[in-house]
Amino acid sequence: MDRAEKKEAVAALNGVFSKASVVVVAHYSGLTVAQMQRLRKQMKAAGASVQVAKNRLAQIALEGTDVASIGPLLKGPTLIAHSADPVAAAKAAVAFAKDNDKFVLLGGAMGKTALDVDGVKALATLPSLDELRAKLLGLLVAPATKLAQLSTAPAAKLARVVGAYAAKDAA
Repeated sequence: MDRAEKKEAVAALNGVFSKASVVVVAHYSGLTVAQMQRLRKQMKAAGASVQVAKNRLAQIALEGTDVASIGPLLKGPTLIAHSADPVAAAKAAVAFAKDNDKFVLLGGAMGKTALDVDGVKALATLPSLDELRAKLLGLLVAPATKLAQLSTAPAAKLARVVGAYAAKDAA
């Protein structure tokens, strides 16, 4: 890489670190090309991205960002998973790590909060943003549904009583 390419790479990584709400760092040494492609597909399906960058360039790009706490993790063959959704990258990374022993989670950062391996795993257990929205919508709709059921219940009970008397008279 010449100097101009390095500046472009640092600027691109700085933009990624500034926009990402969560960043996960892992060692990928020993993974095959097919496994890396599968990891990239799983991350993309979850709404996250994976990047392999030179550690020194990544450390320079980290300066002045909220996720600067991951700097000490950048040693050896590392990859960086990031996403705008606070749990997407962590979920995909933890799921991939369960299937592949050579993929080793090192830690990460969520905003200014540094995460160790257990923190990343705990973050992966949280529901995603879409799941939270669905639960919230369900909670908002539930009172209206209950109210509609309660308002129609007396009429339904009355209809069943009248129907029972009609059936009794017919018999």
